[in-house]
Amino acid sequence: MVATILDARAILDRLVAFPTVSRDTNLPLVDWVQGYLSSHGIESHRIASPCGEKAHLFAHVGPDLPGGVVLSGHTDVVPVDGQAWTSDPWTLTEKDGKLFGRGTCDMKGFDALAIWAMIAAKDAPLKRPLQLALSFDEEVGCMAVADLVEGLIGSALPRAESVIVGEPSMMKVVTGHKGGIGFRVHVHGFEVHSSLAPYGVSAIHEAARLIHWANEQNDANARATPSDLAAPFDPPYSTLHVGMIKGGTAHNITAKDCEFLLSVRAVPGDTGWGDKMLAAARDIERNMQAIRPETSIEMSPAFGVPPLAPEYGGPAETLTRRLTGDNGTHVVSYGTEGGQFQTRGYSVVVCGPGDIAQAHQPDEFVSLEQFAAGQTFMERLLADLSDG
Repeated sequence: MVATILDARAILDRLVAFPTVSRDTNLPLVDWVQGYLSSHGIESHRIASPCGEKAHLFAHVGPDLPGGVVLSGHTDVVPVDGQAWTSDPWTLTEKDGKLFGRGTCDMKGFDALAIWAMIAAKDAPLKRPLQLALSFDEEVGCMAVADLVEGLIGSALPRAESVIVGEPSMMKVVTGHKGGIGFRVHVHGFEVHSSLAPYGVSAIHEAARLIHWANEQNDANARATPSDLAAPFDPPYSTLHVGMIKGGTAHNITAKDCEFLLSVRAVPGDTGWGDKMLAAARDIERNMQAIRPETSIEMSPAFGVPPLAPEYGGPAETLTRRLTGDNGTHVVSYGTEGGQFQTRGYSVVVCGPGDIAQAHQPDEFVSLEQFAAGQTFMERLLADLSDG
């Protein structure tokens, strides 16, 4: 029986139909991809999440030689809750030259093209191999992909030379992005009547000290002369941020609890922010405990995304510029799984169809023009791998 060959759009239609929101399982999608690859004689490998409800997937096509290319994409998407969609987010819908659906841009469009390329590669005269790496939980911290990279390295497969992360870049060659570190902060205060405030510890007031420290770091970073690695970014320095905060019981009681997430988006080369945030919290905590020893500041790691540092003239950049014809300088302030690959010795770029402005939006879409450009890219990649 001849296996069915789907074009990239038909594959995208299948992928969008799986509601792989990060809080939910991605196993039905992984099952389908694994089955489709298997029907064409391509063996793939899973790495299960600790909870067993999710899995990474990787596969290899071509000669058992080092020096190939990894196509890396994530399978999870952000929720559609509360968004005003004008079409079913889980059904691929074409209108006005655009393909609508959750994940079409970020980043199932690239995933579909990468899966198409794996099937096409099976019958191509490859002289260097092509590998596929599909991850989960990129949208909630990009930490789980570390297990995928380690699994790929530790497998019997030959090590690839270059990684192309297919986040939406309008098919431009993005060579660098900021990293990110986040802590869930829980300030444990001591309640007293507000008329006796000096004898209690307000969790909100102490949280404000840590947030003020973050503001001071932002001011200092903005005043500093950007490093060579930071100069291409906008802004060209690391930024700390608190987006939400909750705490307190009543207006006349010192707050017992205050919780927020403290994060930083760090330019390549600007390291040590995790230690800096922990040290600042410990300094504030000591002063709190001088008043009430039972108070504390609890810092729990929320996410950690390594930056992607530009590797000028590296294999991934050279290859991707050759395939796209793009010789511009492009860096972005959002994070990707690229840093996880780079810290483990891979040469990495970000290049994929679609505009990041459409990511996470209601009526998310990838244009037909961009999707076609992605198809052309994959065809050129297969030709390049066949040329040696």
